[in-house]
Amino acid sequence: MASKNLSPADPDADFSTMEVARLLGMAVRSVQLMVDRGELSAWKTPGGHRRISRESVDGWLARRTGAKAAGAADRTTAAMPMPASGKPRVLLIEDSVHYQNLLSLMVAQQFPQVELHTAHDGIVGLAMYGQLQPQVLIVDILLPGIDGATLITSLRSQPQFANSRLIVVTSLDHTQLAPYAFALSGVPVVHKPRLVAELPLLLQQALADTRQAAV
Repeated sequence: MASKNLSPADPDADFSTMEVARLLGMAVRSVQLMVDRGELSAWKTPGGHRRISRESVDGWLARRTGAKAAGAADRTTAAMPMPASGKPRVLLIEDSVHYQNLLSLMVAQQFPQVELHTAHDGIVGLAMYGQLQPQVLIVDILLPGIDGATLITSLRSQPQFANSRLIVVTSLDHTQLAPYAFALSGVPVVHKPRLVAELPLLLQQALADTRQAAV
C-alpha cells in the first residue's frame, strides 16, 4: 500500500490531502484515489492523519504537467488570469490523438479567438482545470486515469466550476451511456461521428453563455 504508518525525518515538509487538492486544483476524493493507486506516496501521523510526500507531488507534477520537479510543489495553482489577448480558454480532455488533432484543427479554423489546451487523461485534466480555469471544457467519457463521469462529478464539487460550461463527446451509444447518466443531466452530449457537424454550434453557444455570465 502507498500509505505508511512511519513518518519521514521531516514531517513538516509534506502535505495534507487538502493542501494537495488545492495545489493540484482537484477534489479531495481525487487526491485520495491517487494515493490509493500509488501515484502519490503517503504516510499517517500517530493521530491517524494522512500526510502526502512532497517529493511524490513534485514527481507527479513533473511527469504529468511538464513542471520541473525541483520546487514544483512550492508554487501555487491559483487561477491564471485571462491572457492579454483576451482569448477565452477551452480545455479538451481527450485521450485519442486522432480526435485531439481533429478538434484542434476545427477550433483553429472556426474559433481563432479561442485558446485551446489539451489533456490526455482525466487526472491531468483535473490538474489543468485548476490551473487554467477554462471557460469551456470538452470532455470524453472514456478516459484513462479516471473516467469522464467521475471527472465531471469531481469538478462539480469545486465552486469555480460554476463559471465554466461543459460539453461531453463520446463514441458510446445511448444504451452504453446509461451507467453515466448521473453525471450527464443537463449536459450537451455529442456522438463522435457527428463531432464536426454538431460541436461548432455547441461550442459557440457555450462561449456566448460565458460571455453573458461575465457581464
